[in-house]
Amino acid sequence: MTDTDLSILGDDYVHVPQFGAAERSTAIGVIGAGWIVRECHLPSYRKAGFEIRAIASRSPEAAAQLAADFSIPIVHQDWRALLADPSVTVLDLAFPPDVQPDVIRAAVAQSDHIRGILAQKPLAMDSADAAEIVALCRDAGIVLSVNQNMRFDQSIRALKSLLTGGRLGTIYSAQITMHARVVWMPYAQRYQRRALLIMSVHHLDCFRFLFGDPARILATVRPDPLVAADHIDGYAAYLLEYDNGLRAVGIDNCLTELDQGIEWRVEGSDGIAKGTVGWMNYPAGSPSTIDVMTKAEAGRWFSPRWPERWFPDAFAGTMGQLLVAVTTGTDPEITAEDNLRTMALVDAAYESARTGLAVSPATYAP
Repeated sequence: MTDTDLSILGDDYVHVPQFGAAERSTAIGVIGAGWIVRECHLPSYRKAGFEIRAIASRSPEAAAQLAADFSIPIVHQDWRALLADPSVTVLDLAFPPDVQPDVIRAAVAQSDHIRGILAQKPLAMDSADAAEIVALCRDAGIVLSVNQNMRFDQSIRALKSLLTGGRLGTIYSAQITMHARVVWMPYAQRYQRRALLIMSVHHLDCFRFLFGDPARILATVRPDPLVAADHIDGYAAYLLEYDNGLRAVGIDNCLTELDQGIEWRVEGSDGIAKGTVGWMNYPAGSPSTIDVMTKAEAGRWFSPRWPERWFPDAFAGTMGQLLVAVTTGTDPEITAEDNLRTMALVDAAYESARTGLAVSPATYAP
């Protein structure tokens, strides 16, 4: 087997989702013009052939610059004007979680032409606010999805394919470890909640995507010693307990300046898979990786590879799955109702860190 051979991952594995003419012709309005939009959203949408009809931001100058760079035909002076634009069918919302719910509340009043919203993770600052906006969109007939883009990282989807195909047998343990010096965006510098809310939400959602909802979570956090602002967590570690015996461990060390990266490992009765998520060496970039060994091929590692990267290529997957839902009248792959359980897991982690006790995420679930 060569390094580029993907057959070990099963017939259903697709590392580059493909979208049809209906998805590529659905008009998207982008709200936000910050780093993530410039470096991930717009490059991935352009590569996928999606139609970006309009853009708006709190900085009209930044929006105008991105419009020029990415050939976006309409620049609105503020996000309210974009919401009212009848040519926009789907919103790509890239505002902070303390602001995002208000934008979504305003968007539901435009349900005559807005049919879908891709919100950022975290959906809101806590489960209660998230549940409110999910209900508002449901009542307005708007498809709401959340940009949990790590589900479309190539190595995570490869792992999901292995698990679905039963190649690793009964899963005993899983882990995700991140070491990075996180430079918090200006909006996050006023938050008390940081590491779990903004970074761990990726990995908690991945564990749910791969293994379902845990029964309990036990978490510990510490503040960043180099940050003067009042906050709870610049570092987070947590253990997810499943009733079937599986234990999933996450360490999100946002304090490391040297030897940065994200690694994961899953062990089962019939095999092991381990990999990396290619983000930390931005902007040079590198693809994520996976290495697999099964008992059937004991002693032999399989190392399929691909050229695509988590940042920015996975972002076409999260937008694309929403466009499919809007054009076909089906549920998106990442439903807002499902994301409420990720938000519940975040809230349970904070409560566990506060009390020192294992907490059931069902306490916060809708």
